[in-house]
Amino acid sequence: MIDQIWLIPLGFVAGVLGSMIGLGGGIIVVPVLTFFGFSPTLAASNSLFAAFSNAVASTISYSKQKRIDYYLGLKLGLLTIPGTVLGAYVSSDVAPGIFKILFGLILICSAAYIFLRKKIETKDKDVNTKTMIFSISASFFAGIISSFFGIGGGIIFVPLMVVGMGMAMKKAAPTSQFILLFASLSGVIVHSFLGHPDFLQAGFLASGSFVGGLVGARLSMEIRERFLQILVSLIIIAAAVKMFLDSLSDNFSLLG
Repeated sequence: MIDQIWLIPLGFVAGVLGSMIGLGGGIIVVPVLTFFGFSPTLAASNSLFAAFSNAVASTISYSKQKRIDYYLGLKLGLLTIPGTVLGAYVSSDVAPGIFKILFGLILICSAAYIFLRKKIETKDKDVNTKTMIFSISASFFAGIISSFFGIGGGIIFVPLMVVGMGMAMKKAAPTSQFILLFASLSGVIVHSFLGHPDFLQAGFLASGSFVGGLVGARLSMEIRERFLQILVSLIIIAAAVKMFLDSLSDNFSLLG
């Protein structure tokens, strides 16, 4: 137990960043766990516990700030559930090398979003039928990503709400955390049913992530974002490069 205490500060850092940018902390937790030799399935399932804990704490704080669109969040959140079930089952059979390549691509997309998030904010626009149909498809896909990679799905929802629906960024990130309550909880249940997570490790991550979620939600109203955006983007890109290199190493070892 003692040698796993480091998971608490990892969960805290991931929780702070995940709450502030609305993507969930999995983009931090999963690369770190895979770096230390965790299997893809174990890393993703443990990370989902942290994502759920982070979403609970963030939602509590953001609800007090009245920054959540509950009606939209409830609809999109429920639509993620079928995808999370599928994602959990598929993750059981993924090869580590393939997982690292795919997750590396997700990290690159996350870094691009974080760095460009101010530039993609748009004025209010009407949500038409095509937008809602796309939202349904995107929610299902986000559920798969959430459960498969253990990251929550915010990389889909925040750009969807900002670009597709014209929602302000300061409301999109909190609403995304509310949506992640549904995506991460359903993923946690299915992964647990399949016997994927280590509950002690997941508990350490979740405890740190909960406190980090409370801190991140408060800081999101005060901190100047530009430096944070650059720093987090560089960290994520470095993690993506490490994922790609590890994947190449895994593939070469298999060939050998």
